[in-house]
Amino acid sequence: MFKVILRWILKTLYRVEVKGAEHLTQFSERTLVVANHTSFLDAVLLYAYLPISATFAINTYIARRWIGRLANVIGNLFPIDPSNPLSIRALIRRLQKGGTVVIFPEGRITVTGSLMKVYPGPGLVADRSHAAVLPIRIDGAQYTPFSRLRGRVRLSWFPKITLNVQAPRCLYIADEYRGRRRREQAGRLLSELMTEMMYSTANTNQTLAERLLDARRIHGGSHIIAEDINRTPLSYNSLITRSVVLGRQLLKYCDGDDTLGVLLPGTLATVATFWGLQLHNKIPAMLNYTAGAQGMIAACETARLRRVITSRRFVQQAKIEKAVEALGKKVELIYLEDVAETIGLFDKLLGLAKSRIDSWLLRDTNRDTSQRAVILFTSGSEGTPKGVVLSHHNLLANIQQLMSRIDFNAQDIALNALPLFHSFGLTAGMILPLTSGVRVFFYPSPLHYRVVPEVAYEINATLLFGTNTFLSGYARFANAYDFYSLRYVFAGAEKLQDEVRRTWQDKFGVRIFEGYGATETSPVIAGNAPLANRPGTVGQLMPGMEYRLVNVPGLEEGQRLHVKGPNVMQGYLFHDNPGVLVPPSSELGDGWYDTGDIVTIDADGFVRICGRAKRFAKIAGEMVSLTSVEVLASKVWPDALHAAIAIPDAKKGEQVILLTTIDSADRAALLAQAKNEGYAEIGVPRKVMHIDKMPILGTGKIDYVSANKLAAA
Repeated sequence: MFKVILRWILKTLYRVEVKGAEHLTQFSERTLVVANHTSFLDAVLLYAYLPISATFAINTYIARRWIGRLANVIGNLFPIDPSNPLSIRALIRRLQKGGTVVIFPEGRITVTGSLMKVYPGPGLVADRSHAAVLPIRIDGAQYTPFSRLRGRVRLSWFPKITLNVQAPRCLYIADEYRGRRRREQAGRLLSELMTEMMYSTANTNQTLAERLLDARRIHGGSHIIAEDINRTPLSYNSLITRSVVLGRQLLKYCDGDDTLGVLLPGTLATVATFWGLQLHNKIPAMLNYTAGAQGMIAACETARLRRVITSRRFVQQAKIEKAVEALGKKVELIYLEDVAETIGLFDKLLGLAKSRIDSWLLRDTNRDTSQRAVILFTSGSEGTPKGVVLSHHNLLANIQQLMSRIDFNAQDIALNALPLFHSFGLTAGMILPLTSGVRVFFYPSPLHYRVVPEVAYEINATLLFGTNTFLSGYARFANAYDFYSLRYVFAGAEKLQDEVRRTWQDKFGVRIFEGYGATETSPVIAGNAPLANRPGTVGQLMPGMEYRLVNVPGLEEGQRLHVKGPNVMQGYLFHDNPGVLVPPSSELGDGWYDTGDIVTIDADGFVRICGRAKRFAKIAGEMVSLTSVEVLASKVWPDALHAAIAIPDAKKGEQVILLTTIDSADRAALLAQAKNEGYAEIGVPRKVMHIDKMPILGTGKIDYVSANKLAAA
C-alpha cells in the first residue's frame, strides 16, 4: 500500500514515465539492478517502481547519514564501500542467496550530469553470483534540487522524470580471465553496458530544430550560448530570434529550392544561417571555400545547387573574389548584406514573437528525423569530392554517442576554430555544444597559430577541437599559460603525432584525446575519453556501432574496417550522377560503410590505425604503409610536415618518395632511425625531397592530390 501511495505522489509531482516496463517482469532467481546515479531521489524512484522487494546496496557514507537511516526504516539497505574487496564479497554472498539487489555502479551521485567512473566491484558481483543484470536509466532527476548539479544546470522543483528499463542480460567473461584480470574485465564490461544504456535510451528521434528548442527549455532562454570575434554574445533567445528572422527572409530567395549552398566562415552569421534554414525546413549544403573555383562548382553540380548564400565582406577578407566570380557564373549568389537590407521592423517583431513559441516555430519544419539535415562534401584528399547526405537522426545519434562517453556540461566554454564545412567542426564544434548548453566561441580560421591560443586564454576555454597540424601550430606559438583553463582537447581528421601529444602534456599539462571518423559517419567512429584513454590509439568504437574486419591480401598486420550504425550517412551524391542518392553499401551488404582504413582492435576494444588501404605501396611484392613512413619521418624531424608518396618503379613495382618541409632532410637520418627502432629498410623512402610549403586542405589534412603532383613533377 505504501508503494502505491508513493508512486501516486511521484507520478503527480514528476510525471514519472516508465519506458520498457515489460522488462520489469523479467526477474530471474538472482537479479542485479544497475542504474545511473543522478540524485537523492534515485533510490526512492526505484523502490517505488520495482514490482518486487529488493535490497539496496548504498555507499557506507550515505548509510550513516540521516537520509540513509531513514531509508533503512522503509526498505532493505546493504551498506558497502565500492573500493573495499570485503564489502564486495559480502554483497556477492548476499546475491548468491537469491533475490534482487539494486546498486549504483558509479558509487556516488553525478556532479557532471553524465556517467561517472564505474567501479569494477558491481561487475564482479554479477559475474561471481551468476546474476542477470537489469539496467535502468534515470533521466530528469538531475534537474531537481536533490541532485548535485546546482550551478551547473538550471534546476526545477518538479521536472519530468523518465525511467528507461533495458532488457536483462548476463556479463559473459571468458574462463581465461583470472584474479585481478577478471575483476578488471568485469568492470570494463559493466562500464560498456552502462555507456550503451546511456546512448540507447537517449532521445535521437528529433530534428535538429527540435533539439535546439529543447536545449533552450532545459538551460533557459537567457543562457549565453554563442559568440564570435565581433564579441557580441548571444543567448538562446537571441540566437533563435536571429535565425528565425534570417531564415524567413532567405525563403524569399529560394524559389522552391529545398537545398541551398552555404559559403561562409565560422562566425555567428553562418550559425544563424544554418539554424535559419533548419527552422524553415531547408537543407544547407556546406561548401568548402578553400577548394577553389572548380572544387566549389563541382560540389554545386553534384548536389544540383542553384543558389549559394555568401557574404561580400567574407569574400573580400578571404581573398577568393576570382573563385566566387567564377562560381557566380554557374549559380545565383545570395549575399547576406543584401538580405539584411530587406529586413524591416515588422520582420524583426514577427521573428521575435515567433521565436518564443515553439509550436509556431515547429509548424514550418518537417518532423521526420530520417530526412536530410545537411549535405557535406568529402575533402578530396584522395580523389574527386563526393556529396555526403546526413540525416537529423545521423547527426543526433553521433552527438548522443559522444555524450555517453564525455561529460560536456553547461559550464563549459568551447573554442571552435575549425571550418563549419568540415564534419568535425560542424557536428562536434557547433551542433553538439549549441544543443547541449555548452557556450561556444567561433573563430574563423584555425591557421592563426598565434591568435587562437590568445583567444583560448581570453575566453577561459575549457574545450578545444583541432587536428594534429593545427594543434602542433598552436603549441609552437602559445605561452605555457594560454591553455590553463582547458579540460579537454579533442583531435581528429588526421593522425596525432606522439611529439604533439607530449608537447601538450609537458608544456600545457593537457591531455589530447585522439578520435577517428569520417564525413560519412557524421563523423565520429571511435574516440578516446577521460574514462577510457589509451595514447597511440584512436579510442574505442562509439556505442551502437557494429564493425567487421576484412583481410587484405599482402598485409601482415591490420585488416580493413567496415562499420554500420545509426550515424552512418544516408548516402553519397556523385558528380557523374548529380542529385541521385546512393545509399551506403560494401562487400558486407547494404548499410555497411567501408572506411578504407587498415586497423587493429585490441581485447579492450581500442582501435589503432595502421594506414589507409589506398595509402600502401607495394614494393617487390611487399606492402609498405605510407602512414608508417610519415610517422618515422616525424620522429626524426618532429617540427616539420611530411607526406609519403608512392610512384611507379620499373624494377620493384613502386617506390616511396618523402616530401618534407625540412630543408636539411636526408635519407641517412631516416635509415639510422629505422635501424634504432628495428624497422625494415624497405619501409624507408627511396628519396627525400624538400618542398617549401606542404599543400594543406582547409580541414587541416595534407592534400595528397597536390602532393602526388609535386612528387610526379
